[in-house]
Amino acid sequence: MELQRFLVVFVIVFVLFSCVNALSNNFYDQTCPDAESSIRQVVKRAMSNDKTVPAALLRMHFHDCFVRGCDGSVLLNSTKNNQAEKDGPPNISLHAFYVIDVAKKQIENMCPGVVSCADILALAARDAVTLSGGPYWAVPKGRKDGRISIASETRQLPGPNFNISQLQQSFSQKGLSSDDLVALSGGHTLGFSHCSSFQNRIQNFDKQNDVDPTLDASFAANLKKVCPVKNTVKNAGSTLDTTTFLFDNAYYKLVLMKKGLFSSDSTLLTNSRTKTLVSNFANSQNDFFKAFADSMIKMSSISGSGQEIRRDCRFVN
Repeated sequence: MELQRFLVVFVIVFVLFSCVNALSNNFYDQTCPDAESSIRQVVKRAMSNDKTVPAALLRMHFHDCFVRGCDGSVLLNSTKNNQAEKDGPPNISLHAFYVIDVAKKQIENMCPGVVSCADILALAARDAVTLSGGPYWAVPKGRKDGRISIASETRQLPGPNFNISQLQQSFSQKGLSSDDLVALSGGHTLGFSHCSSFQNRIQNFDKQNDVDPTLDASFAANLKKVCPVKNTVKNAGSTLDTTTFLFDNAYYKLVLMKKGLFSSDSTLLTNSRTKTLVSNFANSQNDFFKAFADSMIKMSSISGSGQEIRRDCRFVN
């Protein structure tokens, strides 16, 4: 009887805990109904002034969710006693934080203390994709903002030199499958990379090869011109696909042609399941868009340890 009573209490507590932490598509319908349209307008304005904003917001959201879950910890500034995630090595090139700041300020004026910075980032990333020609998806909302942000924890982020096993392990630790890995890699349809992220593929690759043999020769030759050994151009690099500012399936076509910029792109062809998906997405943009939207919902639902609704996204309350 005592055990039965304990189990009933446990179930009630579990259900209550789940409900409190559950995300919902209509979370702000009553408390801040204009939040989403306001964020969308801010992203749209920012894009009209800077075409690199969509790639920046999408990457920022990804980097947020892969460290401590989707809790807006990537938005926090470093302090005198702590170096925050945004100053960790993989995040040095993150930018467009001002877009989140502007959106937060507008929403605080409308609905103070209601909408989290983590939710604003998730919505801004979705809008960045949609406004670039990509799919729309309903973003589950109700995240809380975290109070901890540690630069060294950015080592958890999957790197551009990861092989397929390392990528699968990294994604699996976040509850994401190999299918999610291939779909989310399609985010590389937007953006630009500095030479440092792929230099190892075009110079002194290994003892037998100067250039990574999995790279198309002419593509590698062009990259060598852009990123010579003694490069003196400050922001030298390459776009991630041929339609830099358009969200489409061009990335997968390039990967099949051995023109994926990163080792982590090319390695998708070394596993039968991931290779099949790359081929499928290269042939069907609709299939890619659906898979990407589904995987973004899944990724953006990785729970964080958020405890508050920040008043300013750069600082804890």
